[in-house]
Amino acid sequence: MTDKFLKGRRAIVTGSTSGIGHGVAEALAAAGADVVLNSFSDTEADHQQAKDMAAKFGVTVTYIKADMSKPEECRALVEKAGGCDILVNNAGIQHVAKIEDFPIEKWNAIIAINMSSAFHTTAAALPGMYDKGWGRIVNIASAHGLRASPFKGAYVAAKHGVVGFTKVTALEAAGKGVTANAICPGYVLTPLVEAQIPDQMKTHNMDRETVIREVMLDRQPSRQFATTEEIGGTTAFLCSEAAAQITGTTISVDGGWTAM
Repeated sequence: MTDKFLKGRRAIVTGSTSGIGHGVAEALAAAGADVVLNSFSDTEADHQQAKDMAAKFGVTVTYIKADMSKPEECRALVEKAGGCDILVNNAGIQHVAKIEDFPIEKWNAIIAINMSSAFHTTAAALPGMYDKGWGRIVNIASAHGLRASPFKGAYVAAKHGVVGFTKVTALEAAGKGVTANAICPGYVLTPLVEAQIPDQMKTHNMDRETVIREVMLDRQPSRQFATTEEIGGTTAFLCSEAAAQITGTTISVDGGWTAM
């Protein structure tokens, strides 16, 4: 692969102004792709982030607002971007509660944002990919797309759904130059996860390193967080020509979690 092996390709990354999505967007931009950033906030900082990324990597980067809980906005995102060669479905939210206590509105929002949005963006993007005879769809699922944990009913259901939908997409796109795969991260050190550490330290009366190793990474055998750069690098590889025959599968970036 050359350094700019995605030059001339346009990538849409949903939920990409922070965390995993931002890492993925940077990795694709570094590989030469023009990138569309997305969130629902539409702030000056969002647009500035696009300008900064464009200057850093010498590619075109734009920001398009879309609320991924709304089907029409998911599809409009692809249309406003002028289609795409690479689609990364990353947007997601989380809520933890017992099944009997799980708020209906939280269930509906998680299913809509974490799973249904991938259907809507994919449906909008595929025709253009088929016309070009080339496309890459990467869905950011989770270790929870392959394993379950208590109190995360909606999240686990949605991520399992994303994995299944990825397989269907791959089968329908087979032979048309389009691949579809899911990345299943374990715990990734994002700003949202970082913000949870002080509370966990107080709750368990542990220092930072101990609470990370013994509480947060208890199910991650490496006892290390994955990084947004690692998820970005895995995504970029799946978009390369070297991955042209990798489709309909999952790649776990979870420090051995799903090996257990």
